[in-house]
Amino acid sequence: MLLKAGKIGVALSMILLLLSISIPVRAQNSNSSLSGAITGADGTAVPNAKISIKNLATDQSTETQTDSSGHYTIPNLVPGDYELGVSAEGYSTNFVKVSIAAGANKTADVTLAGVLSLQDLGISSAQAQGTAQDQARLDKRSHMLKLHQRLGLIAAVPLIATVATSFGAGGRSTSTSDRYLHLALGSATGDLYFMSAYFAIRAPSIPGTQRRGQIRVHRALAWIHGPGMILTPILGAIAFDQKSKGEKVHGIASAHGAVAIVTAAAYGAAILSVSFKF
Repeated sequence: MLLKAGKIGVALSMILLLLSISIPVRAQNSNSSLSGAITGADGTAVPNAKISIKNLATDQSTETQTDSSGHYTIPNLVPGDYELGVSAEGYSTNFVKVSIAAGANKTADVTLAGVLSLQDLGISSAQAQGTAQDQARLDKRSHMLKLHQRLGLIAAVPLIATVATSFGAGGRSTSTSDRYLHLALGSATGDLYFMSAYFAIRAPSIPGTQRRGQIRVHRALAWIHGPGMILTPILGAIAFDQKSKGEKVHGIASAHGAVAIVTAAAYGAAILSVSFKF
């Protein structure tokens, strides 16, 4: 009997010992935290943004939201790699990978890009609730304008590269490879630009739609970069031919650089005009 009681006592002692060890270890492994600020593209705070953080090793998720000043804090995190997801009404969802060390107070600030609503596009709520035919037209217009926006953003990448290589393509020490690289980038820019323009032009119009704010500015700038995207490659082709013949760029071809810069500036301003709400 005494032997049995002794064994029970030893077992209870071991259990208490294990608990006394595991509790500090668990506390030590979960004393990290993550905090930060959520802002829009214009730098303004985004209150009540939904914050979710998922442990990539365990798939366990925790959710919270930002306060009135756009700040958030997630305490009691174990060390590891996490995926931070941030979403808010009127903004696109953003995901960020963060690594949190033991005992660390990690900071992760996230910037959300604005998303244009139907009202921003000049489409009233009454128009959005029309007949099935009107709804189909609206859906098609929204889809085509989204393609226009995406292709337009993609076209900005080769456009920047084209402007960057223009200095080597037109200088005195230019080489044939420099000119062909500039030509290839310019051609890619033109192809993407006119694909983007096609979706904007062919998007079905909605009767009674009023264009306002940034959309009016965006369309006004199109009257600058649109003709510029046509004129720039024409002048560039003339300049390319003259340089290939060993001649100095002359005549109307000498305006190629100036026209290209104005076109690129107007295009960049057009992108910015729909990136911020005003």
